[in-house]
Parts: sequence; C-alpha cells; structure tokens
Amino acid sequence: MIQHWLKAAVLEVQEYVRLQGATMRAIVRGPYYWHDIIEQFDQIGLGSLTVVVLTGFFTGAVLALQSGFTLDQFGARPFVGRLVSASMIKELGPVLTGLMLAGRVGSGIAAELGSMVVTDQINALRALGTDPVRKLVVPRVMAGFLMAPVLTVVADTVGIIGGWLITTFQLRVSSGVYWTSVTEALYIEDVWMGLIKPFFLGYVIVTVGCYIGLRAKGGTQGVGRATTNAVVTASVAVIAVDFILTRVLFTLMY
Repeated sequence: MIQHWLKAAVLEVQEYVRLQGATMRAIVRGPYYWHDIIEQFDQIGLGSLTVVVLTGFFTGAVLALQSGFTLDQFGARPFVGRLVSASMIKELGPVLTGLMLAGRVGSGIAAELGSMVVTDQINALRALGTDPVRKLVVPRVMAGFLMAPVLTVVADTVGIIGGWLITTFQLRVSSGVYWTSVTEALYIEDVWMGLIKPFFLGYVIVTVGCYIGLRAKGGTQGVGRATTNAVVTASVAVIAVDFILTRVLFTLMY
C-alpha cells in the first residue's frame, strides 16, 4: 500500500516536472498565441482585481484594529503603521493574494482544461497540429507569473490604506503619525521580499492548475475532482513555497 502510494507520488512529480520542461521550451522558442496571452492577462489580472482589493482592504483594516488595541497596553498605539506596513508587504500581501488566486484562478484553469480533456478537445488540437502546451498552458503561465506581483502591490497598497482609515477614525491617531510610522518601518529588503515572492507564487498556482486540469479523467465527476484538487494543492503550495522563499530570502538579504 505504501509502496503503491510512493510510486504514484513520484509519478505525479515526474509528470509535473515534465510539463514544466515543455512549458519552458515553448516560452523560449515561440511562436506565441498573443491573443490568448492578452485574454489570460485580462482574466487572471483584471478578473481577480475585485477579490484582491477587498481582501487586502479588510486585512489591513482588521490588522490595524487588532494591533491597535494590543499596542495600547504598552502605550505604543502610534506604531500601528509600522506593524501594518511590514506585515502586509512582507507576508500577508503576497500570501493572501496567492490564496485568492488559488481559489479563483487555480480552480478556473483546472475546470476549463479538465472540461477540454474529457470532451476530447485536447486531442482535437493535437489532430489539427496545435501544441496544447503552447496554446493553453503558456498563456496562463505567463499571465499568472506577471500579474501576481501586480495584484500583490495592489493588495499591499489597499491594505495600508485600510489600516490608515481604521487608525485615523477608530484609534484616533493622526494621519501624519501613521504615514511616518509606515515609511520608517520599511526597508528596501522588505520591499524586495514582498516583490519577489509573488512571481514564484503566481507561477506555482497556474502550473498546478494547468497540470491537474490536463490530468483530469472520468467525465464531469473527474472535472469536479480536478477543480477541488487544484484549489487544495495550490493553496498548500502557496503556504509551503512562501515558507521556503522566506527562509531563503532572509538568509540572502539579512
């Protein structure tokens, strides 16, 4: 039983790596389906903007609210801005954006590609001489890789603004004190950490969705299972990759 499970796990990893190799070759060599690439930028980037903005805003607001009352015990309420900005930019912004993308984009990609697999549309593409990886996977990988950092910056900005609103109107701290605290707490290493992580997280989310979608089988039930597996796998991968990147970046930068 354990041996069978280990073989299946190794096979899954092997096939995933194989898909990444084919994707990298297609990205480097071209040609490119520019219409599909632009369409995926719109679906992954603009389509996820609303949920990312709402998540970032309320995260920054609740972070300011909770930390404000806690810091009040030590007479450190003016330092709420430091906590909000550092937390959002270094950790919460990239991770929460990644989790939102895993739920929205990862599931959508798995469902779409899984439906194409079970209805033999992938085989039809191959029969017409079209490479499914170049046509379906590459546009999604490029869009996810490049749009995740943009969405993370939006989430960070909106989160800090949400924290400012709560700090100013709820905690009664002046705007000047809050923004001074925000700028004093940020170091260039923190900004780089917050910008590097989303590239990897976006890539992992999209490639996991593509892989699980292309491996779907068993009709409509198989598509449902693929969608669920994509969300769960991508969410766990986001947290795991975030931990690994944090450890590596701390070693390199600090």
